[in-house]
Amino acid sequence: MLLTTQSIRWEIWGHSSLAGLLVCGVALVGGIAYLLPKFVLKQWLTLGISLSTGVLLGDAFLHLLPESLEQIGNSQTVLVEVLAGIVLFFNLEQFIRLRHHQHRTDASTIQPLASMNLVGDALHNFIDGTLIAGSFLVSPAAGWATTAGLLLHELPQEVGDVGTLLYGGYSIRRALLYNLLSALTCIVGIVTVLLAGLWLEAYLIYIMPVAAGGFIYVAASDLIPELQKVAPTRRSWLHSLFMLLGIALMYWLAINE
Repeated sequence: MLLTTQSIRWEIWGHSSLAGLLVCGVALVGGIAYLLPKFVLKQWLTLGISLSTGVLLGDAFLHLLPESLEQIGNSQTVLVEVLAGIVLFFNLEQFIRLRHHQHRTDASTIQPLASMNLVGDALHNFIDGTLIAGSFLVSPAAGWATTAGLLLHELPQEVGDVGTLLYGGYSIRRALLYNLLSALTCIVGIVTVLLAGLWLEAYLIYIMPVAAGGFIYVAASDLIPELQKVAPTRRSWLHSLFMLLGIALMYWLAINE
C-alpha cells in the first residue's frame, strides 16, 4: 500500500511538472507571434480569444464544478466558493489596474509600467500553478482539463504581455527573457501546493470552486468584452464557432474522464 501511495504521488508530481513546463513554454510563443505579418496576427488573435473563452467556460462548468460537487458534497459551499473566486479575481485585477494607472502619468514612466506588468503576470502565473497542482490532486483528467484551459487562455495573454514589454522599452530578447522568468512562478505555485497537499490533500479540493469562479470571471469580464469590441463582419460567425469548439473540447474531456 505504501508503494502504491508513493507511486501515485510521483505520478502527480510528474503530471503537474509537465503541465507547468507547458504553461511556461507558452511565454515564448508571444515572441514567435511578433514574427508574423500584422494582418495575420490580428486576424487569428480574436479567434484564439473565442476558443479560449469556450475552453475556460467549459472547464468551469463541465469539469471543475461537477468535480467539486462530487468531492465536497455540499452545493451551497461550492457556490459560495465560486462567488468568492469571482470576487477574488476581480480584486486582483483591480489591484493590478490601479498599480498600472499610478505609473502611467507621463511618457517617462513607461518602464515602470512594463515592470508592473511583469509583477502582475508573475502573480497570475503563481495562481495558475496552484490551480494546476490542486486539479491534479483531484484527478489526472481534471488536471489536464485545467491545463488545457490555462494554455488556451495564456496564448493570447502572453502575446499581449510581450507587446506591453516591447512598448515599455525592452528589446525583443529581454522581453522574452523577462516574460519567461515571470512564467516560472507557475512552477513555484505547483511545488507550494504539492508540498502542502501531501499533508492536506483532503482540504485542497476547496481550491477547485475558487478556480471555477476565477475562470468564469476571466471569460466573462476580460475575454468576452474583447470579442465585443471587434467590429461585426461576415466572419463574425467564426467567433461563435470557435467558442463552441472550446466548449466541445471540454465536453469531450468530461465524458472521457
